[in-house]
Amino acid sequence: MPAFDIIHARQMIRRYTDQPVSDETIAQLLDAATRAPSPHNRQPWRFVVIQGDARGRLAQAMGSRLREDLARDGVPADLIERDAARSHQRITSAPALILACLSMEDMDVYPDLRRNQAEHWMAGQAVAAAIQNMLLAATEQGLGACWMCAPLFCPDAVAAALQLPADWEPQALITLGYPAPGEPAKRRERRPANLLSVWRR
Repeated sequence: MPAFDIIHARQMIRRYTDQPVSDETIAQLLDAATRAPSPHNRQPWRFVVIQGDARGRLAQAMGSRLREDLARDGVPADLIERDAARSHQRITSAPALILACLSMEDMDVYPDLRRNQAEHWMAGQAVAAAIQNMLLAATEQGLGACWMCAPLFCPDAVAAALQLPADWEPQALITLGYPAPGEPAKRRERRPANLLSVWRR
């Protein structure tokens, strides 16, 4: 598919068939991710492929933290359980998951907070670019995918559940699979770029 066709075809897909995603296909998506730009070419992205029972362990850990957070917010118990059940279903029903992480191991270190914060933001932008590459490659392969930012709210729980290296900071969870019939139900409209842009000459 031409690049612009892939960009316009990409959508967030949340329901999948039971058809597994091959290791070869996942490897192709990871390769696409690593072709993203990165600051100083340090490539701060790290990835965890999650399949089988590991999906349930991750869903349980994230669900426990979600319940705690919502309870502190005063959300009614029935709504908490509804949200937790929806999260659990999304994670465990996807044939494969890819956790995108950030590592500052190879990034520059400065003597002041301002530049260190900028360096961290730069690394985060690179990981986001890698995720977008992955999503576009998934679309080209006929796969559905959904970008879940929930790991940002419980990085320690995610790291513990998956036994991550100490410097891997969870950023996003990508669910992967072949779209279920009728998924997605509708295409979400995008605001026109001309309403969100200014030009300077």
